[in-house]
Amino acid sequence: MSSHDPELVGEPVPGRPDLLKITPEPIPVVPNPHHTTRTKARMRAMDLLFESELRGRDVLETLDERIAANEPPVRLYTRDIVRGVEAFRDEIDERISEAASEEWPLERMPRVDRNLARIAVYELDHTETPSQVIIAECVQLAEEFSTDDSAPFLNGLLAKVARTRASE
Repeated sequence: MSSHDPELVGEPVPGRPDLLKITPEPIPVVPNPHHTTRTKARMRAMDLLFESELRGRDVLETLDERIAANEPPVRLYTRDIVRGVEAFRDEIDERISEAASEEWPLERMPRVDRNLARIAVYELDHTETPSQVIIAECVQLAEEFSTDDSAPFLNGLLAKVARTRASE
């Protein structure tokens, strides 16, 4: 592909006009029109958490940038999820680690799975949403956006976490 390819976005690398420095842009999550408002909020939260982790950036800075850009608007529930996951990150990661198998510790999980688990554990421990709804939503999103093994893995992991749900 040449530097004139319309799909490539970048600038020439200094001293190497044959190379482009590509600036990664997050891949937008395209919501299914049949998703609920809460599902769409969870998807956007997953996108923000994933982007921040991938880029090595503070998630609250990323959230603030997306709120300011307002394209697309960031739902209030998305904001609550992202801020909640960040506020309770250590506790959430500990709960995930306790429920995870030795073969698949938190650090080894795919980014999508790890962030879906964080969202679900935040909701399990800090919202009134029923466990079954949270787990079903997480599994649905894993089926759409992750590997074939992710949905059953997250279902089992979150079932363990839900058994010790703080608010129940």
